[in-house]
Amino acid sequence: MSDLLLTTHAPTAEATAAAQAKTAQPLVMIVDDHADTREMLKYVIERSGCRVVEASDGEEAVRLARSRPPNLILMDIVLPRLDGYKVTERIREIEGLRQTTIIFLSGRAEPKSREMAFAVGGNDYFLKPIDLRELELALRKYLMLSGSPA
Repeated sequence: MSDLLLTTHAPTAEATAAAQAKTAQPLVMIVDDHADTREMLKYVIERSGCRVVEASDGEEAVRLARSRPPNLILMDIVLPRLDGYKVTERIREIEGLRQTTIIFLSGRAEPKSREMAFAVGGNDYFLKPIDLRELELALRKYLMLSGSPA
């Protein structure tokens, strides 16, 4: 009689986090170096029924995206360490995050900034100061949330 060796493969941290994100409330990452902006965005996002993680610089955003894959990212352009364009490029290289929605939020109104945001993989571009109702509508659109904005 031969011995059978059963092996199991534990899911990777990324696979576990992705599975949890699909079964729980959507996770939104806010990437902005201004604490007051992050706080205001966090309020709107949580009111929409989502969870929030925050990053205050570009390198932190990439690390956080790897460890806690978000369903959607709100990305500032001007950040310490890595700008929002570079962060987006790096996030797009991460398996499992290539299709994650990235919405740029910027005070830069010139067409070149907008074009660059889309060229590096952004899905949308909103000018600051952001219209909070417009942000709520975007969350509903990209995350397929039910209900109407408050």
